[in-house]
Amino acid sequence: METRAQWGTRAGFIMAAVGSAIGLGNIWRFPAVAYENGGGAFFIPYLFALLTAGIPLLILEFTMGHKYRGSAPLTYARLNKKTEWLGWWAVLVAFVISTYYSVIIAWAMRYSLFSLNQSWGSDTQGFLFGDFLKITDSPGAAESFSLVPGILVPLILVWVITLGILVKGVKKGIEVANRVFIPLLVVLFLIIVVRALTLPGALEGLNAFFQPNFEVIAQPSVWVAAYGQIFFSLSIAFAIMITYSSYLPKKSDITNNAFITGFANSGFELLAGIGVFAALGFMAAQANLPVSEVVAGGVGLAFVVFPQIINEMPFLSGLFGFTFFACLVLAGLTSLMSITETYVAALSEKFQISRTKAVLVGGGAAAFLSLLFATRGGLYFLDNADYFINQFGVAFIGLVEVIVIAWVLRKLGVFQNHANAVSDIQLGAWWKICLGVITPVVLGYMMVMLFKQNLLREFDTATGNYEGYSNLFILFGGWTVASLAIVGGFLFTLKKWNSNTQTDEYKEVG
Repeated sequence: METRAQWGTRAGFIMAAVGSAIGLGNIWRFPAVAYENGGGAFFIPYLFALLTAGIPLLILEFTMGHKYRGSAPLTYARLNKKTEWLGWWAVLVAFVISTYYSVIIAWAMRYSLFSLNQSWGSDTQGFLFGDFLKITDSPGAAESFSLVPGILVPLILVWVITLGILVKGVKKGIEVANRVFIPLLVVLFLIIVVRALTLPGALEGLNAFFQPNFEVIAQPSVWVAAYGQIFFSLSIAFAIMITYSSYLPKKSDITNNAFITGFANSGFELLAGIGVFAALGFMAAQANLPVSEVVAGGVGLAFVVFPQIINEMPFLSGLFGFTFFACLVLAGLTSLMSITETYVAALSEKFQISRTKAVLVGGGAAAFLSLLFATRGGLYFLDNADYFINQFGVAFIGLVEVIVIAWVLRKLGVFQNHANAVSDIQLGAWWKICLGVITPVVLGYMMVMLFKQNLLREFDTATGNYEGYSNLFILFGGWTVASLAIVGGFLFTLKKWNSNTQTDEYKEVG
């Protein structure tokens, strides 16, 4: 009889899944994406994408993990011995993401302290790139690999917290941490939203965010943006949800869990949009500018624009700033735990080693490689790796996953029956159509456009590349990193599973 770690409660699993889905992208990516793609009108394709791709894929991955009871590589090996490489590909993508994701959390840790007395001064952009990151003029500069102590110290703390939680296991580590972190994150972000809504200009910011522009709804790029946001924000297609659901007990309502996770993630994204744009409205009012001129996303929003907003606040600015960056830390940690758990579980099962040893080996390797992004050239390395591993890693895996399962192995019916046997909400033909037609078509279109933009176009100069990086830097820092995840996936399959691990004719749960 197989003994496997399990979640203590259903609520514990849902909080862990929601914690994985809610990450930095919810706070700094979604508001800008929504604003740039129709404002209030964007919620139409966004909701459609959630119901036709996000939740159906969540149900699929929850079902796979629950049915085959293993990490992503073991689950795919039990699905079909020829598909194990797909699980390792997803795990290796997660491994790469964890190496630089941890560094952004370290930045947020430092900024939570900076915010108490606005140590960044009036020139927040100059402080970020100069005083804090000490970034070099180019990634090829000799000093690019010099470590920045101000980043190194919090980075070590991030990994100590993350690996310390993972060593304690699923029930006593991950579940307990998420039971604390997720409610705390929601409470803190509600404080941010309430405070932002009381600022002068907040209503102008919200009007800019929600004002619908229905003219853009017919544009394919808007629908692709909606599917892209749903896809990247739900932690699907890079081993996390398969791994987490493998710890579910036999009697688990898979479909309901997927709907709760999907809508909870989207609810937090909406809350983030309200908080961010209320604050941006205040900033625009203070500078006597239209909201459109202060909108930003990503690193610029969190570490340049928000410090500017904090500088302008009339009172409690330090508390507001600390709360905002504490939210980034909490959202980041819950996601980093889930990302790291994917390769911890995979290593433990494949090489038959203890959980502690898998955490030390896998987590230790990721922590060591993350030092690259704590250097003076770290932002360049991070930007390049993140762009290529996300676009040509996560999205590509999702496309291959649905094609292999729906078209090649034709297993959707099997998974539908399994999910229906344990769930209150029954899956019908719509679920199969979503995964067998809609999702692969949309993801296929996305991938064609991405390859066209980044691989097939002709460059007259090196500045034709992503962000103007040189061809050499793009090749080794971008394409090579993304490609190694695929190659590594095949290499890991060369090692045979232990004889005690059933992969052929596995008798699954249910």
